[in-house]
Amino acid sequence: MVHQSNALPNTQDTLECPSHQESCEIITELLGLREQVSELSGLVHTDTLTGLSNFRYFMLALEQEMERTRRTGQDTGLIMIDLDFFKKVNDQWGHDAGNKALILAAQQIRAAVRKMDAPCRYGGEEFAVILPATNANYTLQVAERIRSMIEATPLVIEAQEIQLTASFGVDVYSASEQGGVEDMIKRADGYLYQAKEEGRNRVCYAPVEIKEDISSVSQDEKDALFGLFRGSSDLEQIND
Repeated sequence: MVHQSNALPNTQDTLECPSHQESCEIITELLGLREQVSELSGLVHTDTLTGLSNFRYFMLALEQEMERTRRTGQDTGLIMIDLDFFKKVNDQWGHDAGNKALILAAQQIRAAVRKMDAPCRYGGEEFAVILPATNANYTLQVAERIRSMIEATPLVIEAQEIQLTASFGVDVYSASEQGGVEDMIKRADGYLYQAKEEGRNRVCYAPVEIKEDISSVSQDEKDALFGLFRGSSDLEQIND
């Protein structure tokens, strides 16, 4: 699991007053400082607008889960999400409406995932979800669930409904694969842009048989293969 608690002891049970008093100002002050440190630690990894984990946490958590995959053999799923036509919302309704759209999308994303998953704001209007110990089928199900929830929940501004949709790119990291965090993000982002190009409001992912075939060949063989299939968007995205 990617979530780690920053909670610190908040009772005096484990602390003893130096002057052996029942009510100790030193302990009270120490506990107050501990609570502040805990809150600040949480803020370091939290996006202040949406309440989701931020980019810094995302990078750390994805590296952690990929390492877990290498140790346990359990896949790690990654969903990259980008709101469609977000600039139009800002241009037509203002940045306050844009912020509300981001908050609404974050609420739908959080509601659609498990407690063990890590929904994050990647930056701007782009979000990401890390799914520990999760195969491709379930990762795709979660992506589709988020997509349908965003589509079904319009943003209401000045008594008018603004239809929101999002495009999705999915990648799954297995223990047999090579490459690091940046490679996985690049693949998922490639499928996200494929979803944009194919009309938006959809989920894109490499067919399993293609992904398996590509992972089993050398880089020279990949280059030759992509040269033969230059017109295939699926294969070009895998090479990205």
